Amino acid sequence: MRSLVEELANRAVQLLRGSAHKVTPQRVAIIESIFANPHEHLSAEDIYAFLHTDHPDISLATVYRTLDILADIGVLQKITFGDGPARYELTRSSPHYHHHLICTRCGRVTEFEEDLLEPLEHAVVAKTGFLVQDHEVKLFGLCPDCQAALSGGGRPAP
Repeated sequence: MRSLVEELANRAVQLLRGSAHKVTPQRVAIIESIFANPHEHLSAEDIYAFLHTDHPDISLATVYRTLDILADIGVLQKITFGDGPARYELTRSSPHYHHHLICTRCGRVTEFEEDLLEPLEHAVVAKTGFLVQDHEVKLFGLCPDCQAALSGGGRPAP
């Protein structure tokens, strides 16, 4: 029996094939690495480093191109956290309720799955007639580990 990761990666490969893009072993390896780390916010460099040992034929340019294609066909979302490289995550069926907490010290990104802005959206629609289709929330601050490290109660973040 195939794992859920394999099943989802296979669906992504089928979407790639259906969009008239080539399905190469390198692209399959990139897709599999993303689905093997579904809760990570990976940069192209992260994926390249993760794959390069087992797949020395994969170039960083191939990783970038593949990630852009996967974002174009809706498999991934390209996001930026203001800390440099774009990162990628799997597209969710409801991105509306998916937000990020970004530690300004160690760079850790934590997902926050509750949407507290829905009442605000309803008020905006009622007051202005503007139909909100989506929103994105990024909160910047210190994660618990970095807070502990700064207060002397823990080890410093990497």
